[in-house]
Parts: sequence; C-alpha cells; structure tokens
Amino acid sequence: MPGIVSAGLFRVIQVALFPLSAAGYFMSVPGMLAYSRRTGTSATLLASLYTRWMQHRLGTRPDVPAARLMAVLPNVSSTGIQMETAPTLAAHLLTGYVPRVYRYPYPGRAPMRHQPTARTSLYDAAVQRHRGGIDQLVILGAGFDTRAFRLVPEDHVRCFELDLPRTQAFKLTMLEKAGLSTRLAKYVPADFETEDWMEKLVAAGFDPSRPALFLWEAVTMYLDRASVEATLRRIAGTAPGSIVAFDYFSRETIASRSPYMRYARAAARFVGEPLTFGIDNTPPARKSAADFVGCFGLALEEHRNFGRETRRRSAPGGFATAVVPENGQRNPANRRDEGKP
Repeated sequence: MPGIVSAGLFRVIQVALFPLSAAGYFMSVPGMLAYSRRTGTSATLLASLYTRWMQHRLGTRPDVPAARLMAVLPNVSSTGIQMETAPTLAAHLLTGYVPRVYRYPYPGRAPMRHQPTARTSLYDAAVQRHRGGIDQLVILGAGFDTRAFRLVPEDHVRCFELDLPRTQAFKLTMLEKAGLSTRLAKYVPADFETEDWMEKLVAAGFDPSRPALFLWEAVTMYLDRASVEATLRRIAGTAPGSIVAFDYFSRETIASRSPYMRYARAAARFVGEPLTFGIDNTPPARKSAADFVGCFGLALEEHRNFGRETRRRSAPGGFATAVVPENGQRNPANRRDEGKP
C-alpha cells in the first residue's frame, strides 16, 4: 500500500478506535501506579519496557524477552494493555504502516514525545559501536532492561546490572516466572543515593582497571544532583577508554508548568519517584553537555537533542555519551556531534 495512503488509513483506524484505547489506559495506569505505591517496586521502569514491547509487536526491534516479561507482570493489566494498544496494532495489521515514534532512527531530530524509543535506539547504537573495545557492560538503574539477552558469547562481554534491591528482586522473580535466564548478568543491588555502588560493583567482580561501557537509561531525572555528580565522578575514575551513555531532561523541563509535565510530576511523586534533576541545557546544548561532563573529567563523544532548540529556548532533553580520556585529553577524535550520523 502506498505510504501516504497507508498512513492516512492508519490514522483513520486509530481515531475510530480511540475510545477503546482510552478505556484501556484508564483500566491499566491507575492499577499500575497503585501496585507500585503499595509494593515499593518502581513504576517508571515500565516506560522503557512498554516501548520495547511495542517495537517488538510492530517488528521494528525484535525483543522476545521483553514480550515474555510483559505477559507475566502482575502490575500490568492484560485486558487493559490489549485495549490500549489495539488501535495501533489493528491499524498496523490492516495497513502495514508503523507510526514514526516506533521507527527511530529516522532523518532529523527526535521530538520529546519520541524520546523513549529514540533513546533506546541510541543506547543500542552505543553498545554496537563500542562492543569491540570493552569486555564489561554495566547497566545502571537497569529496571527491566533486556540487553543481556542481546549479547552473544563471541563478544566475551560480562554484563552487570545495578538497581534498587526491591526493584531488582522483582525483576529476578519476573524473569523466572517468564522462563528467562537469570544467569546472563551479574545482579548487584544498590541505591545510588545512599550507597557506594562502585564498591558493590567491584565486589561482584567488576574490574575498574579495564574499559567498560556504562548505560544509564532513564535514571538521572529521578536522582538528586549530588548522586548524579557522584556517579559521573566514579565512572571518570575507571579505566581510560571507558564510556558512559546517559539521557537527561533540561532544568526547564523538570520545572515546566505544561499540563503534560504537571501530570508526569504528580504521577512520579505518587509512586515515590519524583522528577528532581535536570541539566542546564543553555543553547547550544552540545556545548552545555560537554561542559557538564567535563566537570567530572569526562570528554563528550556524542550528543543528540530531544525536541527543538532555538537561540533562546533550550532543548527539553538530550542523550550523550562521554569517555574517560587517555592521558587527560578532552577531545576524542571519534566525537559525534548533533545531527551527524
């Protein structure tokens, strides 16, 4: 079916079935938030899992472990999620069209509303780009990350996952319930705000004298500034050639009074995970990000904006990778700037 026709028909079907989607949303979300508040397990970790599950269903990013986890989670209403996603999945089945939000990477900058899927693609690309130069992968605030299942034995990469003890215990239980291996990663319970996570990581077998790739997805905005800065300093103290990839919100986004951000802050507070940290994203954001990581002895390698940036208005969020430089150098030759492949 021609692209314009399929896209148009896709939207017609989505609009026609919108009441079903809305009903599914209101059936799912309040129960999910209540479950997290009652049990103390993280609710925000479901955001990344949901988008990866949708990408799997739409065929843009196969992730069988994510699909199997979604099927067994007690805080996910199977009826509600089916109703909520039915318009998109039915429209895709009938037209073959995939919404742009689930098709990243695409040319141009990702808007803020595409941030969950865009960041997943950027983290995947960072792993692919650096996997040949590291033998340790550390996933900070791992949640329901399934990248350990995407590594192949030939890579000889040891995977470590860090998260809050209760959240990590919940994940391990769900992995077992879904029939998935719990032996592909070393699971290290730690609280970034109250514990020395690096000490725990080393005790679990991590070697700070060897280069590592640290993934820090959808975490910084839920921490206080001291914890974010301390984490970057600890990473900067690891072996030269180590890399950290992280995404962030701007300070303006954290404080925004838009209806969407008001709702996001209220929901996050309700489950005990308030949005607290944002970076000074004064334009140009790439320079602001470089200055930020430079304060901790890191050199910016790559930067991408989420959302539009102007001379007077900062981008609402971003993604960055930074490296521990050799011999104190601050300008790695393989730097990737905004808008370049």
